Amino acid sequence: MSTLQIELPDGSVKDVASGSTAYDLAKGIGEGLARQSVAARLDGELIDINRPLPGSGKLELITQNAPEALEIVRHSCAHLMAQAVKSLYGRDVQVTIGPAIENGFYYDFYSDSKKFSPEDFEQIEKTMAELAKADQPITREEISREEAIALFREMGEDYKVELIEDLGEETVSLYRQGDFVDLCRGPHLPRTGLIKSFKLTSVAGAYWRGDEKNAMLQRLYATAFQNNKDLKSYLNRLEEARKRDHRKLGRELDLFSFNEEAGAGLVIWHPKGALLRTLIEDFERREHLKRGYDIVMGPQILKTELWQTSGHYDNYRENMYFTEVDEQSYGIKPMNCLAHMLIFKSKIRSYRDLPQRYFELGTVHRHEKSGVLHGLLRVRGFTQDDAHILCRPDQIDAEVKGVMAFVQDVAKIFGFEYCMELSTRPEKSIGSDEDWERATSALMSALKDSGQDFEVNEGDGAFYGPKIDVKLKDALDREWQCATIQCDFTLPERFDLNYVGADGEKHRPVMLHRVILGSIERFIGVLIEHYAGSFPLWLSPVQVVVLNVTDNQADYAQDVYQQLKTAGIRADIDLRNEKLGFKIREAQLGKVPYMLVIGDREMEESRVTPRFRNGKNLEPTSVADFISFVEEEVRHYR
Repeated sequence: MSTLQIELPDGSVKDVASGSTAYDLAKGIGEGLARQSVAARLDGELIDINRPLPGSGKLELITQNAPEALEIVRHSCAHLMAQAVKSLYGRDVQVTIGPAIENGFYYDFYSDSKKFSPEDFEQIEKTMAELAKADQPITREEISREEAIALFREMGEDYKVELIEDLGEETVSLYRQGDFVDLCRGPHLPRTGLIKSFKLTSVAGAYWRGDEKNAMLQRLYATAFQNNKDLKSYLNRLEEARKRDHRKLGRELDLFSFNEEAGAGLVIWHPKGALLRTLIEDFERREHLKRGYDIVMGPQILKTELWQTSGHYDNYRENMYFTEVDEQSYGIKPMNCLAHMLIFKSKIRSYRDLPQRYFELGTVHRHEKSGVLHGLLRVRGFTQDDAHILCRPDQIDAEVKGVMAFVQDVAKIFGFEYCMELSTRPEKSIGSDEDWERATSALMSALKDSGQDFEVNEGDGAFYGPKIDVKLKDALDREWQCATIQCDFTLPERFDLNYVGADGEKHRPVMLHRVILGSIERFIGVLIEHYAGSFPLWLSPVQVVVLNVTDNQADYAQDVYQQLKTAGIRADIDLRNEKLGFKIREAQLGKVPYMLVIGDREMEESRVTPRFRNGKNLEPTSVADFISFVEEEVRHYR
């Protein structure tokens, strides 16, 4: 009696004959099921649907509507794209790796002579469509390491040879389709004809294996879906994302710029952008003071010995900048925790003094690789809304929950939904197993008690402690990592922090590292895209612009402008001798929330006619009533 069992889509389990493939088994059950099946899972491992099966195990069919199916389609489409590129450019281009990623896939290529551009996309897509239409079988084979090295060396694929040499495995798996062969673990679709809906989206540079010392590759990004409807929907969202790109809107709204003369990854804030940033920072200070935090400030550089004590020198040195003053080595701070610990240590603390909550809008610098710099979202100099809570072990739960409530309140104000992840101990870490267990359990307990859904992200914690990562979901349903809460038993030990307990003895505090918005730069980049540059009134650098119809109203318009400024409203005025429609259009392009139109009637009645940036007009009103209206809207962060 066979011990190979297949679980059907309806959840029932059936004993089946061994020695065949999952496709054969599906076909034996029904032609419809066979057509819908793209892969299988054998004893929990994803496999190709046409791979021979063993005599025992539990088999599950992966149909086209299964969550795993789309990733298999995209992985197979990455091979199809590489096949098309090789078909078009031959040995002028070498292939490297091509994984499926969120929302699509990419493939990295190396070439001395061919430089890809969006103009090449149409020809590559056309060739991909022809190869898909040919419905070539996609087959897997396993060969020895030596055979694989010889094969790819003969093909001139040096990067594949390097990958195989580094694998250290006796056998490797290859996938063939037509005259194209690629190194891959799989699984893949059984044939190219199942790949129907795809689109190349962009090209970018990437270092081989992510190391800037290695060769620069060309990364072709693309996406694939099960059908054209889903592809079209995604491309529409992508187009909307392009319109919202914070780099584009940052230029159009004159918020910030980057200049290579200043240095890569260093933001230059223009007047409106600096004002926007100041509004957010002022909001942060108010909210932290309300929640019992003390505002502190630490130096930009600290002696290297301190970074050695903290463990940053051994575990984070490649991301830091160092300098020397009077023959003394200093580290430019990549984070703010060291100064906060020195503040705690500056005097004797009682258990009654705890928790101590230190908040700093601290500017830090990190050596990010040039290949990953991306507008405001990844920079080398940035400011964190950084806080460290030093508390007793029995206070951890309440403090973590307090931070989570803080995150929830702020997310609501800015109009974000969010989700949470618990990231656990990474391979490169400091501290004892016991401390890591205590810290992880504390965060897990707080998450469970709060009723908050969360996922566990194994091995992605900070080197000194586990963390809760908060991902904000924007208007386009994209997730952004911003807030984080880290629980740390290790640094208080390394810096010999203590407090006097109720028993009169010294005890070690626990340190919570946390940010609410994270990097101010990154958060502003996310906000620009979330709001498409149309900031709510309380955040808008210019809240109101006064527009006159003709020169006859210039003096009254100037008087209205001064009343607004006196009331603390961020106002501008446009008295240019231009048509009113032109000036309204300019204000709309600048995303100004309100325009006050002033013609002869408004001047005669000492009133103004407010106009929303979306084109809707309000009834004429007095300047005083309009000021009250604005103040009320701002008061509630609307």
